[in-house]
Amino acid sequence: MPEKKKTFAPIESYAIIGDCETAALVGMDGSIDWLCWPYFSSDACFARLLGSEENGRWRIAPSVEAGKTTRKYRDQTLILETTFETADFTVMLIDFMPIRSTNSNIVRIVKGIRGSAPMKMEMSLRFDYGATVPWVTRKDDGIQAIAGPDLVVLRTAVPLAGEDLTTVSEFTVNEGESVDFVMAYGLSHLPPPRAIDVARALEKTQTFWGKWAAACTYKGPYRDAVVRSLITLKALTYAPTGGIVAAVTTSLPEQLGGARNWDYRFCWLRDATFTLQAFMHGGYYKEAKAWQRWLLRAIAGSPDQVQIMYGISGQRYLPERELTWLTGYEDSRPVRIGNAASEQLQLDIYGEVMGAFHHALNRLGKVGDLSFAMLRGMIEHLETVWQEPDEGIWETRGGRKNFTYSKMMAWVAFDRAIKVAGQLRAGAPVERWQKLRTQIHEEICSQAYNERLGSFVQSYGSDQLDASLLLMPMMGFLPPEDPRVLGTLKAIEKTLTSGGFVLRYNTVESSDGLPPGEGVFLACSFWMVGALKRQGRDADAQTLFERILALANDVGLLAEEYDTGARRLVGNFPQALSHIALVNAAFSLAGTQAGKVRSRK
Repeated sequence: MPEKKKTFAPIESYAIIGDCETAALVGMDGSIDWLCWPYFSSDACFARLLGSEENGRWRIAPSVEAGKTTRKYRDQTLILETTFETADFTVMLIDFMPIRSTNSNIVRIVKGIRGSAPMKMEMSLRFDYGATVPWVTRKDDGIQAIAGPDLVVLRTAVPLAGEDLTTVSEFTVNEGESVDFVMAYGLSHLPPPRAIDVARALEKTQTFWGKWAAACTYKGPYRDAVVRSLITLKALTYAPTGGIVAAVTTSLPEQLGGARNWDYRFCWLRDATFTLQAFMHGGYYKEAKAWQRWLLRAIAGSPDQVQIMYGISGQRYLPERELTWLTGYEDSRPVRIGNAASEQLQLDIYGEVMGAFHHALNRLGKVGDLSFAMLRGMIEHLETVWQEPDEGIWETRGGRKNFTYSKMMAWVAFDRAIKVAGQLRAGAPVERWQKLRTQIHEEICSQAYNERLGSFVQSYGSDQLDASLLLMPMMGFLPPEDPRVLGTLKAIEKTLTSGGFVLRYNTVESSDGLPPGEGVFLACSFWMVGALKRQGRDADAQTLFERILALANDVGLLAEEYDTGARRLVGNFPQALSHIALVNAAFSLAGTQAGKVRSRK
């Protein structure tokens, strides 16, 4: 018998719902194909996004084909409304996660709008990334599923039945009627989660997100995109610790069918400065402070053990393994969990951490538990390692090099450490750091600039370009009008773009240890917007910004990359760095700079 063909919805067909502790992806067809419990052992109840029909899903949709399907977020919230319409009926599926109390819940409300809609609910629960089938038992108000430490209850008023390891229900919803489904997660050794009041939960969830979004200080022409990006960042936040994951997914490919598939459900130090800027730009100082405190706790300890990324609670052990039973999205293998890049040396993180605390000190003031002694220890460790080659910002796996961006961020680390020491009036070897700052600056300008190309290059002695070098003026390394900065911008515009969008670097010509090929990197394209703005090319910056915005899906979400050939979003989704860069670019276009630093000539 031939193998059943696997089907995969486009990445852009998904929307995110969440409760600031966990999240799920909901497809346009009413299917939840990915559910991430980052703080529990199961990790995923639904993993169809990375496998096949058998790997878990929860779909609620009309039992007949809908003629038209539309969706939107209710107002400026994380409440998703999907409307199915035929000649005979209109029915709305409302999906949301109430802000968590004791347990996380997913609420799905089927609401009749017009006529009588025949509906079908199918739930295939699979724990451990589709590997574990739970034991399901019937309860008075639904079902209960247990596998090892994990417990899920599904409550609903409609009858449920079991078919081929799937829970199903067929029912009709008439105009003016509603049918509720509530799924809650718990630990199997504890009492099952209590039932919730659905109407009250919906009201409270709308109030929470509505008030949060209304606090955004951006009033410009791109407010909808900025607010949606900030809401997405809030959804990627783990509220108990303040940590922000780069994405809620793993192994969504950077090239369809390729091997560049990574687990992004961790918190990168690299995002620290950009994240603080985005939240402070938007007026969300509480979130900025929570992120800063997470950062302090994560890096606490011996300075020579600082990692590039951590778990949501600051976990350091993030071993990478491959899940061989999953076929991967669009057959993109391997599927990975954990991330071996956590063990890499990436010198740029020191600059990003010090830059974050410098920005925060200027805008938020001194955080009570800020220890300059800890920061000083980190910088003194950098004094001993800054000359070493590393794996760089893009976490290459082809051997260490003297990456230009890494060296520039080492310069930033010493520059900001000098400034922070002065602001806090803390004892520090400032004169020694000033000499090192000058030394690094001179070294970069002599060894990372390619006279033939008229541009800074990816690594010392290289002839390859790198989009991260667009950030040189923003970091204050050189002023925007410097001829070398202008030349770098011109070279990247000319040779490091596809379809007018910016690539990270040339994966075909660069020896990064991985098969070549990936989409354009959306954060880099937003960085180009900022670079163009600094050059006074306002019209070009605005045009590019609006072209990138047009790549977002119908509910305003962006992935990590965009495949200009296939015209599809690729990479993990939704991607924090893409939305962070969107917010900061919007404020740059508006002429607002958070924590602006003086350029060094």
